[in-house]
Amino acid sequence: MFKKTTLAMAVSGLLAASAAQAATVYDQDGTDLEIYGRIAMGFEGGGVDDGVDNGEEFRNFGSRLRITAGHQISSDLRAFARVEWRFTGDERNTSSGFDEVRNSYLGLESQQFGTFMAGNYNSFYDNYVMTPFDVYVERGYEFAGGGLQARGDSIGYKTPKMSGFQAVISAKHFSERGMTDAEIEATGGSDIAAQGGLVYETGPARLALGFVDDVAIGGGNDEMRYGATGEFSITDSFSARVGYETRGDDDVNGGGFDKIGVGATFAIDSWKFFADYYNIDVDGASDERNAWALGSMYKLSSNFDMFLELNDRNLDAVNDFEEDMYYALGARYHF
Repeated sequence: MFKKTTLAMAVSGLLAASAAQAATVYDQDGTDLEIYGRIAMGFEGGGVDDGVDNGEEFRNFGSRLRITAGHQISSDLRAFARVEWRFTGDERNTSSGFDEVRNSYLGLESQQFGTFMAGNYNSFYDNYVMTPFDVYVERGYEFAGGGLQARGDSIGYKTPKMSGFQAVISAKHFSERGMTDAEIEATGGSDIAAQGGLVYETGPARLALGFVDDVAIGGGNDEMRYGATGEFSITDSFSARVGYETRGDDDVNGGGFDKIGVGATFAIDSWKFFADYYNIDVDGASDERNAWALGSMYKLSSNFDMFLELNDRNLDAVNDFEEDMYYALGARYHF
């Protein structure tokens, strides 16, 4: 059973938690090196039926390999670095060993002064503000996303935790360097996308709010995005969550929206069960979307888990196509 004070973090960070299986390959004189990986495969089917087949497929579900390193410079200051690659796990890949460099960053961490980092890392807004809803292996998460105005050319800062509070801020630079005049005109040229958040944890409750400057060059609509979440551990095994996200209206890259989400997680023995519901109102759309997701995960061992997920994004309510319920069934081995 989870304790109330730790359940919220445990169930909202499945991917991060799996890193606990990382193997320490070197730890001497204040320097350490760890390797973590996972191979994840299974079946999926359903989803949008827009003139293409949406039948069953055997596929890869986020297989990856990660190396993390650190060095204790002083009693309070630690240097760290991390690189992580995605690879195709379900079929032979002869053209390259990896599909993507997912993360690659370095930084300095101090218990007194906080953490500074730079490089290619996930969205702070997603990881710290909207993270209670990011519990699904594949689909079902309707807020933010790890790549939101992030993953590359970024610098960030995280304060130490003080009386339950922690603040984070990050900025991604979109540069004109190396572009032609035509490319600059087409993309809008250089820009800086800032994002940040404030988290407060006390007992069984976790509250967070944040913002993203959702610039067009990074896939946004040049309006501010704001979000807030609350997560509450009601019992040792049951937690509930509520979230809200909004972006101003501008007819670029999807326009503005308002999203409301509610959900819950139930954990017992080796099982976890998830359920979430979203109401999504996109500016200019003919109707609102009411999306839902259900998921379960069974931990067969500390290294091996299995999952089943169901999701209906209700996209056919605002688009002229058919949509079937999406499903995914698979297994993951962590090493």
